[in-house]
Formats: sequence, C-alpha cells, structure tokens
Amino acid sequence: MREALAEAAAALPSGDVPIGAVVVSADGAVIGRGHNRREVDGDPTAHAEVLALRAAAAATGGWRLDGATLVATMEPCAMCAGALVLARVDRLVYGAVDPKAGAVGSLWDLVRDRRLNHRPEVIAGVLADECGALVREFFATHR
Repeated sequence: MREALAEAAAALPSGDVPIGAVVVSADGAVIGRGHNRREVDGDPTAHAEVLALRAAAAATGGWRLDGATLVATMEPCAMCAGALVLARVDRLVYGAVDPKAGAVGSLWDLVRDRRLNHRPEVIAGVLADECGALVREFFATHR
C-alpha cells in the first residue's frame, strides 16, 4: 500500500485526485503502477487502477493477470472494479472506502457478483486513514 500511496502523491502536481494503484505479481514484484491522470490526459478512463492494469498487461505481455494483486488507495469505482474482474486479478487490496462511487461494497459490489465468471478476493481497509486523508486534504483545497 505504501507503493500505491506514493503513486497517489504523484497525481497531486497535475491537479488530479490523489489515488494510486500498483499491480503485484504472484512472486511479489510490482508489475504495474498508476495514478489518476484524467486531468493531464483529458481521458475519463485514466483512473489509477486502469493505468496500473494496462502497465501490468504490457509488462506480462497478456491481458490475463492471473495470480496478481491490485493494490489501490481507494475503493474502486464501477469501471475499475469491472476492469480488474475482466483482467482476472486474483486479489484486490484497497485502503479507503468511497461512499460516493465505490463498487466493492459501498454502492455496488461488482467484484463479488455471483453472475460474473471471476470473483477476486477482497481485502479492504489497509492504511485506510492515511489513504482517506490524502483525498480529504485534496478536496479541502479544491472546493
């Protein structure tokens, strides 16, 4: 989670919401990194999780990320939750909950929907206070 927090901090200079993510392989190596780049790229899909998944797929040479863990500072939204399910990520670890857009239990629970053919393990609340504080501080100065 510390690696994901470092990614989140990298989003701050660009004015993007400080959310970070890393993808870790089954052997513990970081194979993908990302932080929000929506403002910089002008891309609504440039969420930290999607960018980390894209980097991991490029690093492994395939879209199936079997055995991988996605670590994110914030509970993924519906788009990101769907992407990690489709990438066959084995495990999701996240920090702070997102009561406004969270799709891993807050508003929806896409990753545990029994109708889907893949359901990753979920570990929530890792360094939640630290992850949430980064986002709260960002919005305190941007509203």
